Amino acid sequence: MINVVDKEYSIARLAKDNLADVARLHMAVYGKAAADGYFPRKYNTAYTAVENVGFIAYAKDKRPVAYYGVIPCFIQFENEVILAAQSADTMTDPQHRYKGMFVELSNMTFDLCRQLGIRLIFGFPNQNSYHGAVTKLGWKMTEAMTCFTIPVKGLPLESLAKKIKFFENIYKKYSRFILRKKTLPLNGVSNSVLVDGFAGIYRNEEYLSYKAYSATRVISIGNSKIWINNKYGLVIGDMEGVDEINLGTIIHQLKRLAKKLGVKQIQFHCSPGTGLHQLFVKNYKAIPSYPMLFQDFGSSVPPGKVRFTFADIDIF
Repeated sequence: MINVVDKEYSIARLAKDNLADVARLHMAVYGKAAADGYFPRKYNTAYTAVENVGFIAYAKDKRPVAYYGVIPCFIQFENEVILAAQSADTMTDPQHRYKGMFVELSNMTFDLCRQLGIRLIFGFPNQNSYHGAVTKLGWKMTEAMTCFTIPVKGLPLESLAKKIKFFENIYKKYSRFILRKKTLPLNGVSNSVLVDGFAGIYRNEEYLSYKAYSATRVISIGNSKIWINNKYGLVIGDMEGVDEINLGTIIHQLKRLAKKLGVKQIQFHCSPGTGLHQLFVKNYKAIPSYPMLFQDFGSSVPPGKVRFTFADIDIF
């Protein structure tokens, strides 16, 4: 362990044998346990040849009290593929906040990234961490993603499942049954922003297999492929084979599916300027959502060229 200056805490680099401490901290911060094996799968980035890029802070009683880390991945721009990383899982125990650990752990992680050859880090901070990221750590914002929300009328089955424990397991089985007929044997879809000529996450087969740490699925509507997650409503991650002609039919079918699932809305987030953004903004209200922040350590891919869809965010 590396000693913090004031000796109040000690810090250790993330490793396979202390990943359980990230789960313990998650429980302390959010009051609920992550799914079994979630963090080991999420941080198993062996396909990039770089793993465990982050640090955990411990109190004197050896309890984990803060964590910051990034998830290695590849960014593609035209014919170039570079090693990059996504900022993820910033957590501090409520009893140990305002001690400067967020800044210290972040700077240690940035130094480690430089040593490992990671030249570009991107992140999507919430309102609690945005100010500190920009003012104290020098993150640069390119723009904000856009959220499109499509309301769905029907029985609120999903909401009931979250409130009534007995109904939760029944609903999970029901939703799997509803989605099964449309589900394709795929882990994801190609990155639509690359088709538009932007830089974006390189979704090769290894990446898509890794991304299976989250319970997403690809469904078919006509000749189109829609990458979705129905953990919170019906969230579109990305879409393949969608154009101005078939978008209306696809959304109509998605609304029918959402009604059967008993969810209140369909949601999609994407970067401005992309083809999907142009299709959606003609038909649905555009609301600014996640800010896109970057740390550039000499990347050959300019941050201003990078675009995302919701499928690229670690919580999808």
